[in-house]
Amino acid sequence: MSERLAFGYGTTGHAGEAPARAATPLADATGVPAKASPFAALIARREGTDWAFTGLLAFTAILFLLPQEQFPPLNPLHLAEVSALLALGAMVMGRMQRGLSMTRYTPELGGVLALGFTILATAPFSIWMGGSVATFTEIFSKIILIFILMLNTLTNPKRIDRFLWLIVVASGYIAFRAVADYARGVNMVENGRVQGAVGGMFKNPNDLALNMVAVMPLAAALAMRSLTTLRRLLAIGCAFLMMGAVVVSQSRSGTIGLAVMIGILGVTIARRRPAVAIAGVLALMFALPLMPSSYWHRLSSITDQSADETGSREARQILLRESFQAFLEHPITGVGAGQFKNYNPEGREEAWRESHNVVLQVAAELGLVGLAIFTFLVVRAATSGARTRRLLRRAALGRAGRRSSAPTDAVVTPEEAEWLRSHTSAMTAALGGWFFCALFASVAYNWTFYYLLALAIAPREFLIERLGSARALKRPAPGSASELQPVRAW
Repeated sequence: MSERLAFGYGTTGHAGEAPARAATPLADATGVPAKASPFAALIARREGTDWAFTGLLAFTAILFLLPQEQFPPLNPLHLAEVSALLALGAMVMGRMQRGLSMTRYTPELGGVLALGFTILATAPFSIWMGGSVATFTEIFSKIILIFILMLNTLTNPKRIDRFLWLIVVASGYIAFRAVADYARGVNMVENGRVQGAVGGMFKNPNDLALNMVAVMPLAAALAMRSLTTLRRLLAIGCAFLMMGAVVVSQSRSGTIGLAVMIGILGVTIARRRPAVAIAGVLALMFALPLMPSSYWHRLSSITDQSADETGSREARQILLRESFQAFLEHPITGVGAGQFKNYNPEGREEAWRESHNVVLQVAAELGLVGLAIFTFLVVRAATSGARTRRLLRRAALGRAGRRSSAPTDAVVTPEEAEWLRSHTSAMTAALGGWFFCALFASVAYNWTFYYLLALAIAPREFLIERLGSARALKRPAPGSASELQPVRAW
């Protein structure tokens, strides 16, 4: 049975909405009711609460905010693991009840699974097998499961926007804590750099900046497409707090990624909404004098080594050389996932430290195969926006195979098309910022990239579903031999 019909893709794809609303996918996302489409009869369905998506939201909130750190009595409850397992169980049961496979499959999921397999396959050849296996069991296996959950639950604009709001607000809160800590002079490291008040992937100042850079374009997109003033101000406020967090972290890599991200986002916005771009430039100009002098002094060390009081600039250069040397000495299997910091051959100058470059990290730890797979994932993420826009141009031709201005003939509504353009532009900027930050960080097995990857491919899958539904509408009458021929089987 085709998942195009069984999964009920389109406006809601899930939880308990009346058939009349099933034809208006963006009514809940933006508040503007879309006009009825011919897909209503095909995709309308009634369901109860989707616990899989609810569990994903719960897991993400716990991952970002780490409530167990603030309230230690929560530690024995294992909130993240419980919410993830319940969500995955609900997802699998729901799909099996609809006669579907346990999960959808995309090339990106294949790449994530292949990277996990490579971590395990190279573990016997690593310098510490137990450590390599632990990298998979304690970190990457969880990434695989949550990536599968995102792939199967982020199925329409309404859900994606709800997910984005959670990430943006949680990141805004973390950024607020960082700025407040800097103002109070607490939680500081390395001569005045703020580290994340929330631990996990936000603790290290550079990781804090990387995550702020990656989420900031999502906040900008939500601000531009929100119809209420309150939501728009909330998104803008979160974006400025994230920029402030990058500044008080005094991260040089974060600043480089921030500049790249703003450049990509600015060009995209200027093409379609020049007034917004001008306002953004003016706001940035007014914000520059407010930045502390210690921030500018640290940035000057990018080009002036004498300004680097901590010696981190020189240490990074040494680590890049040592990472590349580790790759040359172990080109096939690497030294093991997460094991470069434990790789200490004779003559190593920066012992017990990570490589601080995501590309060299993968090359040194997983060898050529791991590097090829990770490169594949990065390229797929970077080109997902272009693929989505190509599908959007196909969708604009309508069911008749030609461009049509009739709302009932289009595969996507004008509101959906605008949402897709906004989202893909934001994701391109987010991935660009992440990549340039990651060139100075060891984050190959961290959550951020895989969250961005799932959010980048979600619009593409949405359009594939819609185009599949359009083809289904042109199929022969019920009972004919070709009626149930799948457009694309999962």
